[in-house]
Amino acid sequence: MAVFLCFFLVLVVASCSAAGDERCVRQGKAAYAPSLSPLPQAGSGVCGYGAMAAEINGGFLAAGGPKQHRGGLGCGRCFQVRCRDAKLCSSRGVRVVLTDFHRSNRTDFLLGGPAFAGLAKPGMAHELKRLDTLSVEYKRIPCDYKDKNLSILVEEESKRPSNLVVKFLYQGGQTDILAVDVAAVGSSEWRFMTRVRGPVWRTDRVPAGPLQFRAVVTGGYDGKWVWAEREVLPADWRPGQVYDTGVRIADVARDGCQAAPPPRWTGSKDGQLVGRQMHHSTD
Repeated sequence: MAVFLCFFLVLVVASCSAAGDERCVRQGKAAYAPSLSPLPQAGSGVCGYGAMAAEINGGFLAAGGPKQHRGGLGCGRCFQVRCRDAKLCSSRGVRVVLTDFHRSNRTDFLLGGPAFAGLAKPGMAHELKRLDTLSVEYKRIPCDYKDKNLSILVEEESKRPSNLVVKFLYQGGQTDILAVDVAAVGSSEWRFMTRVRGPVWRTDRVPAGPLQFRAVVTGGYDGKWVWAEREVLPADWRPGQVYDTGVRIADVARDGCQAAPPPRWTGSKDGQLVGRQMHHSTD
């Protein structure tokens, strides 16, 4: 238990130290990526969203560089991005979800067609696509999925009864999931899952019966266990099915940016989701 608690604290401290200034506006580069389709083929993309990406944010997608992707931890994060060319670009910018990774250090984001066009002023999208790269300002913002609860997709590679691979969908707020456990409903024998990539986790020791889940979630400067009080996966769970956890995550960084005051932003809303109370473990 002591070793686990130490590991948990290391995870939280590492995540929160990076989260403290994530709400600051940063400057970087972005480029147009025609191949970043709003309807990628199933299984495509390093983050593993596949065709689900279009449902998550209406096709407004981005591939992040190493600083944004962070080895998979950045998958599913929401960013507000705006171009700095006042002649071609709107001051509002666009809200994108990070669904892929690119290895170039020359650009911070590769933007799909809808997102890239959304940067432009009316009638200027064609001119914008002529440029190799754009100077942009960006910041991480809370994800807001309206009426969507945190959900679990059972991946097709799962095989009952022992092998389970799940993908978390509609993770709201300005949050990261750092650890996931699974247990039979009513049991206190939690079994850890291993991150495969981004929002995808797996275990080859699935408990028998209906399943419940808990996760270590960080938002801003703290971390906590979050779980649903009820059954999430039925005993006869099936690959390809999406299951509603009944929980909404809405945490954001407690403090604002500590750097110099950024330029005024007109297009982002840092509002929190209003949802069911999240439950914290005292273990």
